[in-house]
Amino acid sequence: MSTLRLEIVTPERKVYEEDVNIVIAKGVSGELGVQAGHVPLVTPLKIAPVRAKKGNSEELIAVHGGFMEVRTDKVVILAEAAERGADIDVSRALQAKERAEQRLAGKQEEIDHRRAELALQRAVTRIQTSGK
Repeated sequence: MSTLRLEIVTPERKVYEEDVNIVIAKGVSGELGVQAGHVPLVTPLKIAPVRAKKGNSEELIAVHGGFMEVRTDKVVILAEAAERGADIDVSRALQAKERAEQRLAGKQEEIDHRRAELALQRAVTRIQTSGK
């Protein structure tokens, strides 16, 4: 099976750079699987784990929005934030999820519901990516 290069970059650093067989990401229009030779495209991404498959192994990377550029032999994800599953502090993610759920459950007017929803999505993505 042929490979393509996957790079995941944030404004601070390069989070991931490996040759993989398949990249699976959630774009705003749905889930997208990319293999070497895919037609070039650019798509905005949702807050969700990106799956990088190499042979029989799979690695999850938490990606918090951004864009994915697909080239014939390379995928570049420019993310607002991203982290590998092994780097995630699960207890901190669980606390963030709980705080976001409490904000959303409260019917206070001064709460920014969109911001709380995004915080919840980021926390859930981090928990899913950690594998816990």
